[in-house]
Amino acid sequence: MSRVAAVVLNWNGGEGTIRCLRALAASGARGLSTIVVDNGSTDGSPDAVAREFPSARLIRLPENRGYCGGNDAGIRDALASGAAFVLLLNDDVFVEEGFLAPLLEAAAADPRAGALGPKVLREDAPETIWAVGGSFAFGPNTTRLRGFGRHDDGSLDRGREVDYVPGCALLLRAEALRQVGGLDAEYFAYMEDVDLGVRLRRAGWRSIVVPASRVRHAPSSSSGGGYAPARKYANALNQVLFLRRHGTPRQWLAFAVFDVLGIPVAFAREALRRGNPSAVLAKARGLLDGARGRRVTAATFEKRGQAPFRGRKGA
Repeated sequence: MSRVAAVVLNWNGGEGTIRCLRALAASGARGLSTIVVDNGSTDGSPDAVAREFPSARLIRLPENRGYCGGNDAGIRDALASGAAFVLLLNDDVFVEEGFLAPLLEAAAADPRAGALGPKVLREDAPETIWAVGGSFAFGPNTTRLRGFGRHDDGSLDRGREVDYVPGCALLLRAEALRQVGGLDAEYFAYMEDVDLGVRLRRAGWRSIVVPASRVRHAPSSSSGGGYAPARKYANALNQVLFLRRHGTPRQWLAFAVFDVLGIPVAFAREALRRGNPSAVLAKARGLLDGARGRRVTAATFEKRGQAPFRGRKGA
């Protein structure tokens, strides 16, 4: 029985997934097993994984179940195998040597740490922070990535409790998972890590960031990252879903001011300065569809050939 089971989700990931698994294998982590969940890929990547990593357990799903459904399949398998921790790792995240030990040390020091995350740096600019945990913010999108875009000058190197750990690299205690459950499949992709952080806190668990652990995140992806229409639509729709379930009066106020009333301002900015008004319109449609009770599905991404769980800029 491995103490930690790493779950890597693949959807037509190609060489990116292979690179992720190579970095994981080279990290020197002890007591680590690997589960690769394939979300109905059509690019031959599952066979490539099976050839190069025969010791990894490969779960082939018949269809794309999204970031949540795919990872949940891996979580269930890991818990059934008796793993004490489950590591969720995006296929565009590359771990550094020795990344796992600080996370496990922090978990041992705090038995109520249900979720733990590393410092995440940009792969193409390792001196630049992508995230050191996540927090709620009075601004657009309800949340923010701590330190996003900042130079890694050491000022965020103190471990601390955060509101949630971004799902791109997330170590979860099996005991906490059994109590609160895995990712909520209704989100499909985006905001599910924030939802999990809230559920953990309400059940008495803590989310901890451990900057001594380092991984690198590729900022570009087939989901477009940043201001891609599919991402903005899904994030907006799931923001409404999240607020309906967990929103505080302050969060609803910020949502009304920055996300709803801010649509015309964002449209003007994109149309006049950046030339991407379609992403703003996609966000507006997402807000409206969220209010209508609709859900994100595979079609949201697959019609554009985009993966719903790669290269995500926050929740």
